[in-house]
Amino acid sequence: MAEILWAPWRMTYIEKSSSGKSEGDIFVQLPAEHDDAKNLILFRGTTAFVMMNAYPYTNGHLLVAPYRQVADIEGLDDTELLELNQLVAKSVRWLKGCYGPDGFNIGVNLGRAAGAGIPMHIHWHIVPRWNGDTNFMTSVGNVRVMPQSLQESYVKIKEVSERDA
Repeated sequence: MAEILWAPWRMTYIEKSSSGKSEGDIFVQLPAEHDDAKNLILFRGTTAFVMMNAYPYTNGHLLVAPYRQVADIEGLDDTELLELNQLVAKSVRWLKGCYGPDGFNIGVNLGRAAGAGIPMHIHWHIVPRWNGDTNFMTSVGNVRVMPQSLQESYVKIKEVSERDA
């Protein structure tokens, strides 16, 4: 008998992806709502912020973005570049404190051709990785198993980030 994996939060992503409708710029919209827990915003800096990816590759997948809508890295000023990099470093420290990963993938997709889902707003992905985290589910079934809900991850990372502040 086949096992059933339950990931109800993925349906929103699937429906948005298949509709072809653009979600807009979440990196402008969500911080403006000032509902950080609902929008998974973990930390607000002066020019940039850290939030959880609502459609993560692994538990603890974070995004770091400037408040200002900028598409390319050369459009960022020195203050933004400094704070963005500081927030990437803090994010790594927080994730080490929460999950103890064996490594990280950290990157930026510049432009739709490079895989950017929101090409009009540059953002960094911080993805914690563990030895052996790519198993048969990912390799054969193209399925990811998320052992912790987004809300549980948010609370855990938020607690570590607040202690680190």
